[in-house]
Amino acid sequence: MTWPASERYRLEAAPAGLALVQDLLNTLAAGKPREPDLLGDLTTAKNWIGEDLSTWARERDRPEPQVEINEHDLDELRVLRGELQDALRTPDRRGAEPALADLSALYSASAGLRMNRDSRVSIEPRGTGWRYIACLVLMEALEAQQTNVWNRLKICRNPRCSVAFFDRSRNNSGVWHSTRVCGNIENLRAHRARARARASD
Repeated sequence: MTWPASERYRLEAAPAGLALVQDLLNTLAAGKPREPDLLGDLTTAKNWIGEDLSTWARERDRPEPQVEINEHDLDELRVLRGELQDALRTPDRRGAEPALADLSALYSASAGLRMNRDSRVSIEPRGTGWRYIACLVLMEALEAQQTNVWNRLKICRNPRCSVAFFDRSRNNSGVWHSTRVCGNIENLRAHRARARARASD
C-alpha cells in the first residue's frame, strides 16, 4: 500500500485511515529539493486521488471509490488542506476537537449509517467530487479522535518544511518530522542567533 504524498518525504504513514488525512496534508510543495504541489494542477491531482483512494479502500477493506474532480473541486481541496494545516498547528492540541468542529462547519459532509450483516455500524460517505473526499477525510479525523490518536498527527515545526507526520514518541512530544533534518537545522539556527545576540552585547 502506498501513500504517495507522504512517501515523497520518507514519512511513515499514520495508522489506518488517518494516513489519508496525512497524505492530503502532504500534497503540499516542501522538502529540499522542493517536491511539486500534488494539488497544483488537475492531472497531477487526479493521479494522486486515484492512488490514495485505492490505498484507502485496501486499508479499510472497502470498495474503491471512483471520484471525478474539476478545477472547482481542486480549489476546494486546496482550501480544505489549508484549514486542516491550521487546525493541526494550534499550540494546545487538547483543543483539537473544537478546531475540527469548526472545520466540519466549513465542510459539512453528508454521510449515511449502515448496519452490516455482522451488526457493525459503519459510516458511508456521500457526495461527489471534493465533497466526497472531504467526507472521507472528516470521517477518518473523527475516528482518530475517538481512538485518541488525532493529537499525534502534527505539522513539522520548521516553517520551511510544514509536512505532516505521525508522532510515535512515547510521550507525544515530537515537533519535527525528522530530528536529523529539520530538528538539527532549526537548532543550529537558534544556536547561531544566540551567538550573534551574545556578540552584539
